[in-house]
Amino acid sequence: MPKQKTHKGLAKRVKVSARGKIKLPRAGASHLMSVKNANRRRRIRRTAVVGSKTMERKLRLYLHS
Repeated sequence: MPKQKTHKGLAKRVKVSARGKIKLPRAGASHLMSVKNANRRRRIRRTAVVGSKTMERKLRLYLHS
C-alpha cells in the first residue's frame, strides 16, 4: 500500500513546534479591524496552539503521513 500524502493546504497554514505542538494563526485578522477592540486585535496577532488533543490527533493525520 502506498504512503499517505501530506495535506499541502494544511501544511502551509500550520507549524509544528520543536516540542511537537501544532501552532496556527488565529481567525479574523484579514479585515474589519477597526471594529475590534485593542485587546482582541493584539490577541489575533499571536499564533494559537491547538489545545484539544482530539483535534491535534486529527491534524497530525494530515501532516505527518
